[in-house]
Amino acid sequence: MAYAEPVHGVTDAMQVTNLPRKPRVLLAASGSVAAIKFGKLCSCFSDWADVKAVATLPALHFIDKTTLPKDVILYTDEHEWSSWSKIGDRVLHIELRQWADVMVIAPLSANTLAKIAGGLCDNLLTCIIRAWDYEKPIFVAPAMNTYMWTNPFTERHLMTVDELGMTLIPPVSNRLACGDYGTGAMAEPSLIFSTVSLFMESRQNVNGS
Repeated sequence: MAYAEPVHGVTDAMQVTNLPRKPRVLLAASGSVAAIKFGKLCSCFSDWADVKAVATLPALHFIDKTTLPKDVILYTDEHEWSSWSKIGDRVLHIELRQWADVMVIAPLSANTLAKIAGGLCDNLLTCIIRAWDYEKPIFVAPAMNTYMWTNPFTERHLMTVDELGMTLIPPVSNRLACGDYGTGAMAEPSLIFSTVSLFMESRQNVNGS
């Protein structure tokens, strides 16, 4: 995998050009056991798109960095803070927001869903969301225990993110990490990829026609 250090030079690599290019996809993982599939998710997208990745601190507990494609840079809260020391320095969450054509949060934990719905921005991922340009799409693929998924708070939070314009890739029924069987398992990486890529390709066709 490619590492995010040194942080300087990120803007140069993110400059917009008028030449034909691959879609720029920002993949993000929050703290759910389903983050063990994050490497596979990055691999699904990496041939089709330019990919950068973001992970929360709890997500890092589940992500095996050796499974990430070598050209995918993984950014964490540490890079957000280490890249800035004075006025005029680059702000990582703004740079990533500017760079991306689309953002995909998979897995989206119950905790991060609640943060987004409440407008909190206490880590790199939620700062990107708070600064997002909603002319650009965001897809979310939740992953949580069945009782967390059916909790009334979850319904309220999903209504809020829907109002923001985020697209839900719903969880599926499966045997969960806790041992329960029910709805709450993250959609498979291949389904997440096909959903996002078909949307982006159809949007490009409409804009190009």
